[in-house]
This record gives sequence, C-alpha cells and structure tokens, in this order.
Amino acid sequence: MLTFIWSIQIITAILLIILILLHSPKGGGIAGMGGTGQVFASQKSAEKGLNKLTGIVAGVFLVCTFVLGYLFQ
Repeated sequence: MLTFIWSIQIITAILLIILILLHSPKGGGIAGMGGTGQVFASQKSAEKGLNKLTGIVAGVFLVCTFVLGYLFQ
C-alpha cells in the first residue's frame, strides 16, 4: 500500500508540474491583480477545464501527502 501511495504521489507531482506549465499567463503578476474579475469572466472553456483538472490533481497530491505524513509518524 505504501508503494502505491508513493507512486500516486510521484505521478500527481509530475502531472501538476505539466498542468501548471500549460496555463496561459494572465497578466503582470501582483500588479495585474486589480483586474482579476475581468480576466476570470472572459476565460475560455478549455481554460476552465484545465483549472478544474489542476485543482483535482492538486487535491489528490495533498491527500497523498497527508496520508504519507500520517503513516511515517
């Protein structure tokens, strides 16, 4: 079971890196935070799906991290 969780952890880490790199840049970082309402209102459906998938993979990564932390306690 421990090997399975470790393999899921590694796969989700690689997927998370790839998914984050696939996101399109949306502005000037902290300087562009004033207009974030307009940016999110005009998102394409592909970008919304990518955001959803990134959130799911990040959630699986966090669950695996907590489970591994609990098992190695």
